[in-house]
Amino acid sequence: MKNLLRNRTVIGVACIVLSLIICFGLTPLYNGALNAKTEIIRVTKDIGKGELITAAMVQKVEVGKFNLPDSVLKDQVNVVGNYAKADFSKGDYFLSSKVSDTPLVNYEYLYDFDGKERAISVSIKSLAAGLSGKLEQGDIVSLYVSDYGEAKETINPPELQYVQVLAVTAATGLDTSEYQENQGNAIEDEKELPSTITLKVSPEQAKLLAELEVKGKIHVVFVYRGSQENAQKFLDEQAKVLDSTDVKATEESVDAMNFQVEMNESSNISEENPSLPQIENDEQNEEGVEYHE
Repeated sequence: MKNLLRNRTVIGVACIVLSLIICFGLTPLYNGALNAKTEIIRVTKDIGKGELITAAMVQKVEVGKFNLPDSVLKDQVNVVGNYAKADFSKGDYFLSSKVSDTPLVNYEYLYDFDGKERAISVSIKSLAAGLSGKLEQGDIVSLYVSDYGEAKETINPPELQYVQVLAVTAATGLDTSEYQENQGNAIEDEKELPSTITLKVSPEQAKLLAELEVKGKIHVVFVYRGSQENAQKFLDEQAKVLDSTDVKATEESVDAMNFQVEMNESSNISEENPSLPQIENDEQNEEGVEYHE
């Protein structure tokens, strides 16, 4: 009986000590964290994407520090004189990823070229030929050509197995991504269907595409959408084929390109095509994106 009472006494004392620690130790620390203040830069008027940020558009205010993102900008020097990389509304605060010290340009994807690659647009002659308007910048696609040549063959040139999409453009000249950004402004009652796609290619691929544009009907086949790292693996496989001596150069006239039809009928066509690269899983893969070989 004495041991039981002694155990109860110890437990009671321990509970009292623990409650005192919580009340006079942890609780003040938690309340202090909740009440901590810091100064940040806040938007005082709406700022459009690409607009130069001036001192009249911002103000320094004191806000609660709790749960504030680490990347929030707290010094006017890091904001004023820079350019908005996104639209800001009054009351927003600035994140380091949302401002740029260089002006934004239209069609940024055309500024990454070093002279070794080319950008070329090809027509989408039907809704089905352009994946029903589902293509996006950065997609990896394969290009098939129907009704090619006198025999009206369908070919899949090895040089065009894995090609990167730079832009999908409507007949108005606006990229589909521009329509998405301006949906809130009701730029169109209905989304414009794509009319052309712009691809990043080598000079040899550009010449081949120009000839196929005239002599056949180009169909875009989806291959991959995901991380840039995995997309590059597809492009590396394509580069191996372009560098291979087994693939004929496309510097001759289109009449000399009938080897593509012959290759299509040959059992060796699989040896000429790029292999499907081993890619790592990413968020897009988890959502069920399939790969086309």
